[in-house]
Amino acid sequence: MLLSGGVDSATTLAIAQAQGFECHALSFSYGQRHGVELAAARRIAQAFGVDHKVLEIDLRAFGGSALTDEIAVPKDRPIDDSIPVTYVPARNTIFLSFALAWAEVLGARDIFIGVNALDYSGYPDCRPDYIAAFQKLADLATKAGVEGARFRVHTPLIEMTKADIIRKGLELGVDYALTFSCYDPSPAGEPCGRCDACLIRAKGFAEVFTHDERRTMHAL
Repeated sequence: MLLSGGVDSATTLAIAQAQGFECHALSFSYGQRHGVELAAARRIAQAFGVDHKVLEIDLRAFGGSALTDEIAVPKDRPIDDSIPVTYVPARNTIFLSFALAWAEVLGARDIFIGVNALDYSGYPDCRPDYIAAFQKLADLATKAGVEGARFRVHTPLIEMTKADIIRKGLELGVDYALTFSCYDPSPAGEPCGRCDACLIRAKGFAEVFTHDERRTMHAL
């Protein structure tokens, strides 16, 4: 499963374990400006006791995104269906391709990814039709698929709001203090509180908890 270190991937891991899957987590150091998320991914993997690999692929060589290039991360923008400059070209396709390769080596046929098509920043590679297309590709492009095995790309969060995702994770015992979501953290690793990721995260927690409860949890 793909583990970024954020709310969605941590919740997806909890769901996969609750369903009885033996999980192998995969994260990427891809030149992202919010590389602090990798520390969160390591914390989460350790907390869940799962096998965890971090692959290094430098997407800064291509640029084209505020996460991998000298482009300002948008702050305080209205969250809509437009594709923002934080979109990293073909990122989920790249990540899922690596996950598919590792799954085939492991003999696994199930790939989990925490994409969401409701509370998200408008990325094209978070939509159900994209996931369906990749699943078809997985069956066509692998030795296992050609020989009759069928891969399944699981997206348990795809039709959930951020608040519902948080509620589900809390039900499964996820410690969200381990997670990190900001696109543009400070040099000290503090979240900016104003990028899309921070705003969507804050909205989700605000819908679940009172202000005092949020302060107690230190979840934001």
